[in-house]
Amino acid sequence: MSSHSITDSFEAFTLNLLSSLLVSGPNSPFYKALIDAHIGTDFAPVVGYDGSTREACFTIGLQGIAEQDIKVVKEIIAKVIDEVIENGFEQERIEALLHKIEIQLKHQTTNFGLALASYIAANWNHDGDPVEMLQISENMARFKQSLEDNPHFLQDKVKHYFKENAHQLSLSMSPDESYLKNQAQLEKEKLQEKVNSLSMEEKKEIYKKGLELIAAQSRPQDASSLPALKVSDIQQTFSLTPVEMTYIEDEVPVQYCSQPTNGVVYFKAFTNLNTLPEDLKPYVPLFCNVITRMGCGNLDYRKQDQQIELKTGGMFASPKILQDNDNLDMYEQGVLFTSHCLERNLPDMMHLWTDIFNNPHFDDEEHLRVLVMMAAQELSNGIPESGHLYAAVRAGKTLTAAGRLQEMFNGISQVQHMKRIAEKPELLTVLRKLPRIKMHLLSNENMRCAVNATSQAIPEVSTEVEKFIRNIPGFGKKKKDKKLIRTNITEKPLNPEDAGSEVSGGSQATKKIVFSSFKACQMKTHFQLPFPVNYVSECVRTVPYLNPDFPSLLVLARLLTSKFLHREIREKGGAYGGGAMLSHNGLFTFYSYRDPNSIDTMSVFQKSIDWAKAGKFTQEDIDEAKLSVFSTVDAPVAPSNRGLDRFLLGISDEMKQKHREQLFAVDHDSLVGAANKYLTTGHSTWGAAILGPENESIARDPTWVQR
Repeated sequence: MSSHSITDSFEAFTLNLLSSLLVSGPNSPFYKALIDAHIGTDFAPVVGYDGSTREACFTIGLQGIAEQDIKVVKEIIAKVIDEVIENGFEQERIEALLHKIEIQLKHQTTNFGLALASYIAANWNHDGDPVEMLQISENMARFKQSLEDNPHFLQDKVKHYFKENAHQLSLSMSPDESYLKNQAQLEKEKLQEKVNSLSMEEKKEIYKKGLELIAAQSRPQDASSLPALKVSDIQQTFSLTPVEMTYIEDEVPVQYCSQPTNGVVYFKAFTNLNTLPEDLKPYVPLFCNVITRMGCGNLDYRKQDQQIELKTGGMFASPKILQDNDNLDMYEQGVLFTSHCLERNLPDMMHLWTDIFNNPHFDDEEHLRVLVMMAAQELSNGIPESGHLYAAVRAGKTLTAAGRLQEMFNGISQVQHMKRIAEKPELLTVLRKLPRIKMHLLSNENMRCAVNATSQAIPEVSTEVEKFIRNIPGFGKKKKDKKLIRTNITEKPLNPEDAGSEVSGGSQATKKIVFSSFKACQMKTHFQLPFPVNYVSECVRTVPYLNPDFPSLLVLARLLTSKFLHREIREKGGAYGGGAMLSHNGLFTFYSYRDPNSIDTMSVFQKSIDWAKAGKFTQEDIDEAKLSVFSTVDAPVAPSNRGLDRFLLGISDEMKQKHREQLFAVDHDSLVGAANKYLTTGHSTWGAAILGPENESIARDPTWVQR
């Protein structure tokens, strides 16, 4: 639906709010009418207000609907608009939205300037006033006054822009199973027609130009005239992040980090999955997806969502596999719970967490189906955007003890698992698994917490967090008489609790599982997907974070990317991108995305290794790679996330400083040595994965597993 000119900043602000009221969350009218009705799987990929063009627009639609339901969806949309004009919005929903804006204004991010520039760019490009766009507080005050002056203010906007607006477009898209085949045939015919029309002289000229292009792509570019940082410009040390550790009941560590958070409290809790039976583990991502969205305590899922919007900046759970810093066969498995709120709402936020841990609702099969359908659709939609990451996770599945679980939680296996659940005629069996997971997970046993807040707020936060820990299932019910112990900011040493046990203790009482019987093995997997391009990855098992060779491999990955792989994979090969990276999990990963090639790209990976082993790079190349690494190492960290590496991974400031010194010390010999030691075939274990179309050469190769 066509809307207003985006140069009217207050109108843009109002319609943005109106859009959120119409489509965001389970209490919005379009969600109730379209998503809860099970007509489609999820909203269309683009929904809501779009102010990126001179004439802004509002879009509403569904995906995954039957063709015969297109008319029904149109009728429902028209009906919802009429109902909103008639009934308006609940005052509590408007208050929740204004609260959301308030907390967003106070929440600090590392891309603050970039986000602001993006926010005002379209308006400014069309001669709007960028300063007016930034006066959000003034627009909020004007919005509140407009509502006070005219209780039907929002309803009038809906009537004007949606009901009485003739500038509307209906668009439907239906899949064609022969689309790729037809497209390939059309391209083949067009190419043949073009070739047939060329004279011999024109063909020779094209061939000559092709040779010139290859020569130009292979010629090193002279970047000496460009301004550049030097490694000597990088500081030898970095700012430390002091924390205070508290141990409740001698068992639950709570990390407090005083930060200038602008009056916002950030809370995190991690509980591990060590006791969870294997048959339940594939359902952990689904559990995390729904645990804050199905209701808790005295609240149904709609009221819960309303309270989360009114009192917090969001409450989330996500599965985590945390690699040990010193042993690739050792990791921690668990779930991270995160939320933040304004200081005044801290008791309400912690009360919500208490209700979620004590009494989550698992009795609404219909709502679970809605959440499952949406999750399955979002996962499927995400593959074209992140196919190289899915390929990397699959390639690393058999290389470390954590690899199998990583693939189960975050790989193609999880996409397929959610698709199977979404296709089930009934979800009662799935629903019954959620309370079983809750029994193992939502407890203060094997839990640790972290809080980032202003120093003035920490005493109150400490009281609320302790109350939360004591009032959820676990040891707290039995040991009320134990005292709270505070310690200074020094690290607890990494010492095994029991030398003969398979469980060892880590910093901050973390528990990690050691798989002493694990043996890495090679596997190559090809997933046939209906894409015209490939997502390719090859992984090599190397070393953990604390190994002295880790920094050399980190710099080597950046060196290979910028000086070899980008040129060969993107510039010559035609892929959207490609490179190498080293993750904290110790896997050296080669990748390409939206790549017209597959096996050819894997041969480029090998050629890049030969290039590195031959030492065909200069000191200037090394310095550029180091600068690239330090741009990540020294990237700004938001106040909400300072101390997070210590909390989750046990990486202290002392470890970071040693790592920093090792990065500075990386030189030509250490890079060549790392390439020879870890990237030579036969010296390490490799894995590979390709997501893409059918491939005859792979199909004929028995070393590839076809999926």
